[in-house]
Amino acid sequence: MAQRLHLVFGGELVDPSTNVFRKVEDIHVVGIFPDYASAFKAWKGEAQRTVDNAHMRYFIAHLHRLRDEESQVSATEELGN
Repeated sequence: MAQRLHLVFGGELVDPSTNVFRKVEDIHVVGIFPDYASAFKAWKGEAQRTVDNAHMRYFIAHLHRLRDEESQVSATEELGN
């Protein structure tokens, strides 16, 4: 069975209507979670903690989608060649 890992991260955005971080080096990595439910719980906690700052945003990245185990070479591996 394939793992379905999720990364929760966030930080301050340049403009709340975009997804451009003000300082990439200040991105807060909350963690990597084994399922969407636990990632959502972590995301919700951070989002609620920073609700007073309209420029703060947290995201859930579906790490398991970066690699397609069924194909010989994934799209991410092709970028390095």
